[in-house]
Amino acid sequence: MNKVKLALPTESQIAWQNLDLGIFCHFGINTFCNQEWGDGNDSPQLFNPMELDARQWVTLAKDAGFKYFILTAKHHDGFCLWPTETTEYSVKSSPWKDGKGDVVRECADACREEGMHFGIYLSPWDRHEPCYHDKEAYDDFYCQQLTELMTQYGQMIEVWFDGAGSEDRVYNWERMIGIIKTYQPNTMIFNMGQPTIRWVGNEEGVAPYPCWNTNSAAKISMFSNETVDWLPETPEWLPAECDVPIRKLQWFWHPNSEINLRSLDELMNIYYHSVGHGTNLLLNISPDNRGLIPKPDAERLIEFGNEIRRRFSSPLGRTSGCGRELLLTLEKETSINHIVLMEEIRFGERVREFELEAFVDNEWISIALGTAMGHRYILQIPKIKSSKLRLKIKESVKNPIVKEFSCYYVETLEDV
Repeated sequence: MNKVKLALPTESQIAWQNLDLGIFCHFGINTFCNQEWGDGNDSPQLFNPMELDARQWVTLAKDAGFKYFILTAKHHDGFCLWPTETTEYSVKSSPWKDGKGDVVRECADACREEGMHFGIYLSPWDRHEPCYHDKEAYDDFYCQQLTELMTQYGQMIEVWFDGAGSEDRVYNWERMIGIIKTYQPNTMIFNMGQPTIRWVGNEEGVAPYPCWNTNSAAKISMFSNETVDWLPETPEWLPAECDVPIRKLQWFWHPNSEINLRSLDELMNIYYHSVGHGTNLLLNISPDNRGLIPKPDAERLIEFGNEIRRRFSSPLGRTSGCGRELLLTLEKETSINHIVLMEEIRFGERVREFELEAFVDNEWISIALGTAMGHRYILQIPKIKSSKLRLKIKESVKNPIVKEFSCYYVETLEDV
């Protein structure tokens, strides 16, 4: 297998994967209509978030340990959260700030001031725009919107292309991707056109194991079982992003739906099956019709961030190295129930099969088998007491390079 050609990430992909945690923010005309998908006929007069505070949204994300923030600049209804020149169906036709407001600007400024990476979601499907049914006219329309966003709001970490509603539509992706590459060459492109990151395949925030970082791992479109028609030169290295709302079954805010708020246990399970399987987690929070993140959601997000830190900020031991066998020696025998493995992914995913052993009662015992390590693999194991762990690489492409081999003991939430 040493002759196998390895897919390698770009520096931008590595930087994005190292962020681990992102916030998705669904906000727009739907927020004021108690709906998920608007048909494009809702009046801009309904949009009036009298207490809108983008700094609250971004500071909350930062305090919870999230590293990037993606706003729905335009959802399927076509209502734009910035004063675009392309249509009157935007914030400039709303009573909010007498039509002089710009939600995208407020989020971009808050992210820059708080040191948070900023990105945008721009729905290709537009249920309001009359020229949508004229392919060439709409390509012009959409490219102008994309150009506005790529040139007026500073550096972008990610552009999120949602495939919903576009199953049978062919857009001029070469032109659209060209705009991004011209103005934002380091921006991650999600899912469509010539993506540099891919959808994990569900909206539950969970990745399979193994979840390989290659474009051959999941060439399936977002809302069908058809093969993805990506542009030529789509990179072979194509890591996945897991998106999921903090309130079940709803991306936008709905009144009296606090019962849908996910528990801390549910969020931690998602974390283990997203970040813990080597992907980034994009967790959605939705401001209410005041323009604020509701208190229950805010408190749950902070609890989630604190719990991640509680579990994984202080390893019992850590090592790294090259080769087919690594030994992790602790100062004394101690309880262990979590192990974290990370490859140095800038050299590709080299590990194909591994075994973990622990020294227990004066002998080595096998405690776990696995395939992918990738960017990060978090293993939960039955509690053992040991002073030595051993990682044995049983199969690899080229010489394995392990960035981190660490262990933890995590008390359950019930024990805390």
